[in-house]
Formats: sequence, C-alpha cells, structure tokens
Amino acid sequence: MTRFQGIEDQPLSTRRESACHCPLPFKTSVPRNANMAKLQAGYLFPEIARRRAAHLLKYPDAKIISLGIGDTTEPIPDVITNAMAERAHALSTIDGYSGYGAEQGEKKLRAAIAAIYYADLGIEDSDIFVSDGAKCDISRLQVLFGSNATIAVQDPSYPAYVDSSVIMGQTDLYQQDVQKYGNIEYMRCNPENGFFPDLSTVPRTDIIFFCSPNNPTGAAASRDQLTKLVKFAKDNGSIIVYDSAYAMYISDDSPKSIFEIPGAKEVAVETASFSKYAGFTGVRLGWTVVPKELLFSDGHPVAKDFNRIVCTCFNGASNIAQAGGLACLSPEGLKAMRDVVGFYKENTEIIVDTFTSLGFNVYGAKNAPYVWVHFPGRNSWDVFAEILEKANVVTTPGSGFGPGGEGFVRVSAFGHRENIIEAARRLKQLYK
Repeated sequence: MTRFQGIEDQPLSTRRESACHCPLPFKTSVPRNANMAKLQAGYLFPEIARRRAAHLLKYPDAKIISLGIGDTTEPIPDVITNAMAERAHALSTIDGYSGYGAEQGEKKLRAAIAAIYYADLGIEDSDIFVSDGAKCDISRLQVLFGSNATIAVQDPSYPAYVDSSVIMGQTDLYQQDVQKYGNIEYMRCNPENGFFPDLSTVPRTDIIFFCSPNNPTGAAASRDQLTKLVKFAKDNGSIIVYDSAYAMYISDDSPKSIFEIPGAKEVAVETASFSKYAGFTGVRLGWTVVPKELLFSDGHPVAKDFNRIVCTCFNGASNIAQAGGLACLSPEGLKAMRDVVGFYKENTEIIVDTFTSLGFNVYGAKNAPYVWVHFPGRNSWDVFAEILEKANVVTTPGSGFGPGGEGFVRVSAFGHRENIIEAARRLKQLYK
C-alpha cells in the first residue's frame, strides 16, 4: 500500500485491524470436526467445577464440601503404595529398570486379575487387557466399533458413553425438546421399573452400554435381570459393554461380573478399574475383558481387533501403577481395599439417613458409593444451585446423566467422615 491510498482502497481485513487496533487471529484452513460441534456445553464434571469456582469467587470465604464428582478422598493403603515405591526405586537400578512393557499389561497382573475376579468363569489371562482406566477403555472400544455402530445406553448413565458416541460420529444432532441425541436408544431406568429397562420396548442396536452397579443411580442389576439382558443381546446379535467399576461395593447376591451369566462370553466385554477400590483415580489403572468367544458378524474375533487398537493407541499402563495393582490383589491388599470400600459405604448410610429423615425418596447406596435423591417436580440444576448457594455443598444434577435423571441429584459418598457429617448437618438445616 502506498502512502497515497485511501482507507476505502485498503483490504477489508486491514480496515478491520485499523478500526479495532488489534490484528485478527490467524485461522488455519482446517475445518472443525462437525461431531465436536454437536456436543452440548462442557462435559458434566468440568461444568460442575466451573460453577463451584464461580461460587467461590462470589463467596471467597465459603467452606465448600464436594459430594459431586466421584473422586476418592481416603489415602491409598500402605501395602499398595509401598509396592509402587519399591518398583519406582528399582527403576534407578540396572537390574530393576524397565522401559516399554506389553501393551496388554504385565503377565503377573493379568493372571492375578483372572484368578481373583473371574475364577471359575472361563476367563483367561489372555482375555484381559490392562489399561489406564475404564473411561479410557470406553473410548478405545468406541474406536474399535467405529462410526457406523448404533448404541443404546441406560437413561440415566455415565456421560462418557454418550459423549464418546457423539465424538465418534455415531449420533445425529442433539434434540433440545427431548434432551436426547438422535440415533441413540435411551433405555429409561427409574424407580417404577426397578432401574432396569423394559427390553421389550428397546429396538435393536449394535452396542449396549450397561453399568452395574449403575452410575448415577447406584442400582445393581439382579441375576435374573442380567440373564434377560444377555438373552436380549443374543437374540439381537448385539454386543454388551458392561461397566463393572463399582462391583466391589455389591453387598447382596447381585452378580459382580456379566460373565457370571451363562452365554455372556459370546456377547459381552467388561470394563473395570482400581479407581474406586484402591483410590487409584490419580494413579490410573483398570482393565477390559474381551473373551475369545466374542466374534464379529464375519466371524473375526473382537479381541484381535481390540488388541490392534491397544497396540496402536496405547503403550501400556505405567509399570509403577501395575506394581500397585498387583499389590491390590495380594491378600493384604484385598483386605485393605475392602476396608476402604467399607468406609465409603458407611458414608452412604449417613447420607441416606439424612435425606430419609427429611422425607425424601432415596435410591442406590446399598451396592454403590452413590445416593440418588428424588426432588419431584424440580429442575436438577436448580436443586444443585440451591444446595451449593445455601449449604455450600456440591452435588451432581441428575439431568447431567441424561433426561431420565431430571428431578434427581446424585450425592457421592466419597469424602472424609467429618465432611460427610458436616454436609449432613447443613442439608438438614436447609431442608428441615
């Protein structure tokens, strides 16, 4: 541009920069993934954290108690951390150093998982893939099934199932009027049906995500119910992705694994985790079982393709974390985990007693670290805001888990005992 050019002769972008005195940001020519644009707002738990932070800005002296996100709070037992420390120190020695390990996990840990959790169920070491957590494996399974797969989810359910489906391109747009994504089957689970869907009304899908004990409702499916689910999958040629992350909280005769049901190895995979048993939410260690009997429609073993996904997308769980996992499955480690689980279950009793004494209908808790509280006729986010604003307690709005969660809030039992007791006092003061 010469010094004699007028403003009207300058490029539009230059005129805009001149007007605001700031350069426009550079943009690449790469279009945004359209599936990401389908996602509604933020992922549930970061959104809760954002609202918690906003509350603290408004009330900086507030003593907030968080019973929202299901993050463990109690220290990892010594028998487990000692094993991790020993493995970490060994990495500083010639004999103890190890680099890349098997993507599927260390043989000793895979064998221990098979022996402890799947004894007499026909699951072998080679069926087990050790990972950095069940949530990560859910996304790897989505990559395995691909963008053309159709899915069904419990409603309400853990939001990672739906959000990963949206990201993969398995869904249509979000339908604001019904608060659902198109091309997903939402299997309503509520107090009226015992938190188990009426399968006679559920159309066939390729994949059925099913969590038991369920997050957020805390309901554990019975043997009869899971038998019906396995038969439904077989009749439809579907695959069940069974999330058993809370199985160790089961205190009645509900199955702890889908593979307790005859025929399940032909129609199901199972994800699990040490997160809520040993406090490994930060350590990160879980596993997925893919039985050799599970086949795609062309007869190709699902496990072979999953192995390919794992070897491509993952370098294996941390060797230090795996040392901790092996310690978890020792006799001392199992006892320590049972003690931790027992502590959180005592917390659930306090929470249940609190809401029950206030006249609320309460569900879950018996077989899970979550209490599902009904606020009839109320908006879940409004209840969340009310409890945060007036009691400085963070919960989780039920609608964040799907339209079937509207009118409920989930209260987590993960917390120090003194915080649980104080939260109970505040809630009684609020709703007395």
